[in-house]
Amino acid sequence: MAAERTTSRKGSPKKRTRALGRATIGDVARAAGVSPMTVSRALKSPNLVTPTMRARVARAVEKLGYVPNLAAQTLASARSSLIGVIIPSLSNSVFIETLTGIRDRLSVAGYQFIIGETLYSPDLERQLLSTHLSRAIDGLLVTGVDLDPDVARSLKNRRIPLVHMFDMSEEAGALSVGFSQTRAGYEVGRHLISRGYRSPGVIAGQLDPRSLKRRHGFRAALADAGISQVAEMLTPQPTSIALGGQLLGRLVGAHPDCDALFCINDDLALGALFECQRRGLRVPHDLAIVGFNDLPYARACVPAITSVTTPRYEIGFQAAHLLLRRMNGETIERRAIDLGFQIAARESA
Repeated sequence: MAAERTTSRKGSPKKRTRALGRATIGDVARAAGVSPMTVSRALKSPNLVTPTMRARVARAVEKLGYVPNLAAQTLASARSSLIGVIIPSLSNSVFIETLTGIRDRLSVAGYQFIIGETLYSPDLERQLLSTHLSRAIDGLLVTGVDLDPDVARSLKNRRIPLVHMFDMSEEAGALSVGFSQTRAGYEVGRHLISRGYRSPGVIAGQLDPRSLKRRHGFRAALADAGISQVAEMLTPQPTSIALGGQLLGRLVGAHPDCDALFCINDDLALGALFECQRRGLRVPHDLAIVGFNDLPYARACVPAITSVTTPRYEIGFQAAHLLLRRMNGETIERRAIDLGFQIAARESA
């Protein structure tokens, strides 16, 4: 039996245009009485089409429920208008603020972004980056500077524009926006020393590269002050308020002379504060506490927690802006944008 064909009024075969009931740009063109090129211009560059023509196209789009085929547009333009974003955690408000900054910058440039959550796993990060590359992204924003060498080589070979966030890259030609994690840890150590503490300790979870850099900077500051013995409780477990309490309990049990504590983030600091209160330890008289990131509860609890204020929203906004500049082929002289940090000194230290 011959294949079924639909014939137009002129007798020539008419191509089916609504696979699965989906309207095409050709359907819109016929409904509006214009060419497909005019529809494309009205949707992509409305300033090139008369108001009357735009109105006709708009009515046809609304009537047919037309949705542009992004995959086809990508093939035609070699651009997907998609940016890949890799962050460690969607449950951590630190990165939610950064995503907000990314959204605010990319949206006005007509870009959308897809998010990959690594859960602090290098293996999962590699998988997510491969998935992003398969989607023909136009650019990539990655948390940290410690990319897998094979992934970094693949990105370079494909010429995918890349910007690192939250740390400063030392690689020649790399683009990064954030602050020095090592320097931030160093300044926490200097702060405690300036307050007269001489037996400091540190608790850390997750043990991702940025956390370890903070710890390294903290220990370096103490070493510069002649303090070689540093009480520590470290674990690869995900950080939480509960973990902060547990680590504090272990640390003071093993090092009762510890007089100050650097918590690698604010979750741990709040947990440590609660555990001190349960044990009857006065903060900062018996034990000083410093957190990191300066989340809202750090200044709201009693006593208020001294913490390192980090520019999370600005990191996202400026990283997205830098990526757009790179994608547009602009000359970039300032490749490493250090937004700095501040120590918010409060009642706990």
